[in-house]
Formats: sequence, C-alpha cells, structure tokens
Amino acid sequence: MTYADAGDSSGARSLPERHRGPVVLRRGQIEPGTTDERLLDSRGPSDWVHTDPWRVLRIQSEFVEGFGLLAELPRAVSVFGSARTPRDHPEYAVGRELGGALARAGFAIITGGGPGVMEAANRGASEAGGISVGLGIELPFEQRLNDWVDIGLNFRYFFARKTMFVKYARAFVILPGGFGTLDELFEALTLVQTRKVTRFPVILVGVSYWSGLVDWIRGTLVPAGKIGATDLELLTLTDDIDTIVKIIVEADAQRSDEPSDADGGLLEPYDDAPPGPGGKPRDDGS
Repeated sequence: MTYADAGDSSGARSLPERHRGPVVLRRGQIEPGTTDERLLDSRGPSDWVHTDPWRVLRIQSEFVEGFGLLAELPRAVSVFGSARTPRDHPEYAVGRELGGALARAGFAIITGGGPGVMEAANRGASEAGGISVGLGIELPFEQRLNDWVDIGLNFRYFFARKTMFVKYARAFVILPGGFGTLDELFEALTLVQTRKVTRFPVILVGVSYWSGLVDWIRGTLVPAGKIGATDLELLTLTDDIDTIVKIIVEADAQRSDEPSDADGGLLEPYDDAPPGPGGKPRDDGS
C-alpha cells in the first residue's frame, strides 16, 4: 500500500492508497488482500464458479497489455534484486553501474520497477540514455514505480508479469535479494533446464552473497541426484561488470545467428541446444 500526500503543501498528512490496475483507491474504498490472493483463495461459498470466468478476461487483458507495450522493445536484460537495498549501499552502486553498462551495450533494462536494486538498475540505464522498463505488481505493501522507469506497467497477477520478464529478455542478471529474487532465479533455471525457453545466460552478481547457495546446490542437490551435475553450468557467478556484459553480448550474438521465431523467448529450444559441459557454475571475474 502506498501513501499519497494530502492536506497542506508540507505533506504533513498522508492517505493510504491502493492501486488496482489503473484504478486508485483511498480511505474506505481499499479492500483487504490482493487480486492474486482472491484468485487463489478457495474458501467460502461456491459462487466463485460464476466469477472465475470473468477473471479470465482480466488475466487475458494483462497479457494483451504486456505484449502490446513490450512487443517493439529492443533486446533487453531482466535484472532482479532486493527492494530493501538502500541507496548508499554498495549493491545499489553495482546495480546502477550494471544498468549503465548494459544500456551502453545496446540493451534495454527490465526490472520489477520497485526501489532498491531495481531502482539502481533502472537509474543506470536511464542515465546512460538506454530504455528503462519497470513491471510493477499489486502487493499489500504496494510501492509505486520508481522515478527512473521510462516505460512502466503494473500487473495484478504474478504469472502474467513473470511471462513478460522471460519473453522479452536475452539474459537474467540476479543481484543479492530475498524470496522474490530467489523465486525469479529458480524460475529462470527451471525454464532453461526443462528447455521451455531458448537457453540464455543466468548470472549471479555477488560472489560472497551467492557462494553459499551455489555450494549447497553443488554439495547437496547434485550428490542426492536431484539435479544433474551439468545443470550447474546454467549459472554464472561473478562480481565483474565487464564480464557480465561480455557474456550477454556473446550469447546474444550466438542467438541472433540461429533461426528466429515469432514467440521470442517463450518457445521450445532448438533440438541441438547444447546442455553445456562441466559440473559447476562458471566463476568468471571473481
């Protein structure tokens, strides 16, 4: 939930504010919960069978809005990280530098549009003259799109928003973050592992932050047979911005040499897509 200034020009009083798609609600008009929560809640009377068909139209509209807005977006990179990172934190500086470097390499930047690392990446891209995209989401503690977003779209449903992150990205770059960041990381890995998308780079930024997770994957999941040793090749772990840009540029060039498809990133990969040799993530520039 956001708060809008009200009263005198000093902004001494603020009002709770909820965004529901393009609709703004205040005071007693704010309903508890979110659209996602109401969709997934199976409790209560069976009259939900009469409302779910109409929800389908709302879900469809989110895909139509997203596809329509982003269809002409140039090649892009989705950047994820914590919304809680303060502006004076070194990770904010890394996100800002990363956004600028990718923009100068010709990539648009897509983030969740929030504060913290997302703002940093959007800011770096905007300052470098690149295209800065923010895809917001309705949350109980909703935050407005940050001021560095040039193209913004708010979603009610996580799954519609996730589709946009994947469909229009040539790579995923993941800076330190929490549950939301981990969700995006493992979603990307699952899609690449199961070959639901054409393989693209998934890069973890922050060796000291992510090494424990990578060690757990290598030392627990692989010996237990829950993933294959070669699945670790889907990840790159680094602190070096130049290395990140180089990996993405080279992968994009290789992808551009392959046959194109109107579905962009959301398509079954080519049958000869290499699974990648080796049994551990690349550790570049660390």
